[in-house]
Amino acid sequence: MENKYEFFVEHLRKELLDATGYEEKQIYYKKKEDFPPTEDDRLVLKCSEANGKAEICALYIRELYLSYKKGRTMSEIVKAVMDRMQRISKAGILKKAEDINDYGKIKGDLFIRLLNRELHKSELNDAIYREMGDIAMVLYICMGEADGCMTSMKVKKYMLEEWGIDQNEIFDKALLNTYFFSPPRIYCWEKMVFNPSYSGDNFMNLVSDYSIRTDALGNCLSTTKRTNGAVAVFLPGVAGRIADLMNDDFYIVFTSIHEAMIHSVTSTDPETLRQVLEETVYETTPPEDFLTFQIYQYDRDTGEFCLAG
Repeated sequence: MENKYEFFVEHLRKELLDATGYEEKQIYYKKKEDFPPTEDDRLVLKCSEANGKAEICALYIRELYLSYKKGRTMSEIVKAVMDRMQRISKAGILKKAEDINDYGKIKGDLFIRLLNRELHKSELNDAIYREMGDIAMVLYICMGEADGCMTSMKVKKYMLEEWGIDQNEIFDKALLNTYFFSPPRIYCWEKMVFNPSYSGDNFMNLVSDYSIRTDALGNCLSTTKRTNGAVAVFLPGVAGRIADLMNDDFYIVFTSIHEAMIHSVTSTDPETLRQVLEETVYETTPPEDFLTFQIYQYDRDTGEFCLAG
């Protein structure tokens, strides 16, 4: 299998060299253990370079190999890669990279994404994040967006040193940005099934009442984009608003990085929720979307999160 995989990597590399007209050194294979360590093997395309900064397109090569084994042709893969590179070019990522050391220019592009700390341990070595149990609240920069596809990068420690800004101030700014990039929403299952255009309920509207569920079924919390929406519960004012609507503390069940189920502590218990979470993860959550098997709790009186007992 490994020989077939390596043959595929080299074949794809040659096809991309022909399609792009790049020099040999501009497309290279990087194993996951090579420095800096990454989640998996990558095929790296160095698209362009200016002022010492390169525009990079990194492909998760094993995912492409698996799709190839399932019948996707090499020409289809190459076309998809070329389309992706065009989107990167349109997004102006290289220009954004030139501004990275200027906090004033990029502060509006900072946002937060959640990752499992242990599973992403190697890639978090040089990243900036806050710990919440086994969850890492990771600081990212949005590098551009084209055709609805966002390109981003983790903020590195050296960037923080260049900015010379207090880390807490930066995190507060990123959390606020995340709120406005993709505002929090509660999704009702019945509405999702019967209304294709349904985009969630704006429970954060303080001038209107919202009837939140306090029974054992709970509430599905995400964001308007519903991508990496599990962060919603940590965004400014969200947990406090939910607790006020429930008039109770609540449990948080992170079924994936994209959403979380919210349950009143009066309606259920952590052990039951933990069993349901495990079943949900094993049956429906793709490995790349997994966040945690832990159940979290929000204390209305203290305004703090903790692991449920």
